[in-house]
Amino acid sequence: MSPRNWFDQGGQAYARFRPEYPSELAAYLGRIAPSRELAVDVGCGNGQLTTQLAAHFDAVLGIDPSADQIANAVPQEGVRYVLGPAEHLPVGDRGASLVCAAQAAHWFDLPAFYAEARRVAASGAVLALISYGVLALDDALSERFDRFYWQQIGPYWPPERKLVDNGYADLPFPFDERAAPPMAIGKDWTLREFLGYVSTWSAVRGVREAGREDLLTAFAEDLTTLWGDPAATRRITWPINMRVGSL
Repeated sequence: MSPRNWFDQGGQAYARFRPEYPSELAAYLGRIAPSRELAVDVGCGNGQLTTQLAAHFDAVLGIDPSADQIANAVPQEGVRYVLGPAEHLPVGDRGASLVCAAQAAHWFDLPAFYAEARRVAASGAVLALISYGVLALDDALSERFDRFYWQQIGPYWPPERKLVDNGYADLPFPFDERAAPPMAIGKDWTLREFLGYVSTWSAVRGVREAGREDLLTAFAEDLTTLWGDPAATRRITWPINMRVGSL
C-alpha cells in the first residue's frame, strides 16, 4: 500500500479508529454523582462514553446536535439518544445527577451551556468536562510524531484545539472544583490502525484541502520506516484531562 493511501480510510474511519475511554472513567463518574437516577452526556457523538455510563446510572441520556451522530449512536439498554444542542438541552429541570461532556466542551457556547447544566442539575449534581490530550508514542517514534503534530500540521487545527492540547486548563469553570484522579487511554495498534486514527483528524482534512498532501506522505513514509513490521503493535497512550465540579 502506498503511503498516500494510508489516509484514504473512508467515512467509517471515525467510528473505527477513535480511542475508547477506559472503564474506570465511567465508574469514577458514577461514584462521585449524588445518585444513580440520570446521567446526561452532552455532545455524545456516537455514544462512546454514553454507553459506559449505563453500568452506573439507572438512565442515561445522550445528546448531540448532529443528526448523523445520533443516527449512528451505539444502542445500549438504559440509554436514550436525543438530538439537541448543548446550549438548549432537551432535559427537564432538576433531574440530572451527572452532566458530562467528553471531547466536546471546547465547541460549546460555555455560558449558555453552564446555564443549562445548572437548570437540569439535581441537588448536589456533578459537572464533568472530559478531554484526552496529545497522544504519546514510544521513543523511537515520538520525535517524528511531535514534529508532524506541532509544527507541520499545527497551523491546520481549528483554534479550539488549543483548549484540548492544554487539558482544558484555560476553560472558564465557575464551579466548586475537585481534583480528578489521573487516567489514560491505552491502545495497542498496528501501523494501519495508528495512521487510520490520524486520518480522522480535522487538521489532516485541512492539510489535504490546502493541497499539502506531501506532508502526509512524508509522515507516513517516515513512520513506516520507524515502525518496522507494520503488523506489529505499538503502545499509544492519551492522557485524560478533566474539570470536575459541583453544580
